[in-house]
Amino acid sequence: RAAAGKSVKKPLYAHLATFFGIFGWTMVWAVFATFTNYIFGIILAIMINKKGIRFKKMWRTIFVITIAIPQFVSLMLVSKMLTDTGVVNVLLQKLGWISQPLPFLTDPTLARVVVVVVNMWIGIPYTMMTFSGVLMNIPSELYESAEMDGAGPVRRFFSITLPYMVFVTTPQTITTFVANINNFNVIYLLTAGGPFSLDYYQAGKTDLLVTWLYKLTVDQHDYALASTIGIFIFMLVSLCSLAVYNRSRAVRKEDMFQ
Repeated sequence: RAAAGKSVKKPLYAHLATFFGIFGWTMVWAVFATFTNYIFGIILAIMINKKGIRFKKMWRTIFVITIAIPQFVSLMLVSKMLTDTGVVNVLLQKLGWISQPLPFLTDPTLARVVVVVVNMWIGIPYTMMTFSGVLMNIPSELYESAEMDGAGPVRRFFSITLPYMVFVTTPQTITTFVANINNFNVIYLLTAGGPFSLDYYQAGKTDLLVTWLYKLTVDQHDYALASTIGIFIFMLVSLCSLAVYNRSRAVRKEDMFQ
């Protein structure tokens, strides 16, 4: 009986430890993946659409090229480039900047930083295009009035540009946050959830709940645990989305902008 009790408790503990570990990282990833793209997308859109900037179409085209390339191609290519024998490590070693390969995909902390940075490279062009459209629709009279009142560029940004963008893009930001919680492609194609850890049950340090669910279903055929995780993801995403969306100014003041 004691042996049987231990065999039951150990998997349960492993499942809970893995779940809470992956859940914490999933939330951290979703926040960073959403708001790094949001902030840098705003900055890039303002820089490109600023009066006096030359070759605007060329700059937009350069960044849109990232969107034109299928994600699975670019992510798998970057994954190969960041291995110990990949182009990045070989180049850095030949330049004499490092003596040993950097563990881009084998160190837990560095691997998590890598997936966030690569996601910025993929996602910022999308947000830049969205914010470019929003910038073009901001009434120029607002800026002219603020300039006449003596407001500088920083004051105009925080008083006019940023509130207007937040008001208009709140629904899309919520959608992006939810999509990042379930962002299978970036994680699985770049790191496959690795580096793998003995602290986790059938998962790695960069796995999200959705990639762990995939491994449990396809590799382990553990449909009961995978179904539980799927139900939890649905509840988490739906409740958070409804709560944030209903409290946003985009809903409470949908007929006006203040």
